[in-house]
Amino acid sequence: MDLAKSIRFAVDSGKVELGLKQTLKIALNGGAKLVIIAKNCPSDSAADVKRFASLAQIPLVVFEGTSIELGTACGKPFPVSALSIIEEGNSDVLKAIKH
Repeated sequence: MDLAKSIRFAVDSGKVELGLKQTLKIALNGGAKLVIIAKNCPSDSAADVKRFASLAQIPLVVFEGTSIELGTACGKPFPVSALSIIEEGNSDVLKAIKH
């Protein structure tokens, strides 16, 4: 499975919230099916996202690329350090969850 391609399908056909602040808010409320953070996400922010996702029992995946590469995978011309998958649409991005 190509995670970048799956993320793009989710952005195009599902409901996805981009950005660290939005991801923190959604993780705190438990409204996501999956949270994805970039490998170079600032460590204090990444720790907050991981803690909130863990408390809300939301799976978290670390994208093995920079925030610029994650933004490109989302089809955006700006860096994206974190995103929340609310509805995956036609994507198979939820298969990225390691059981």
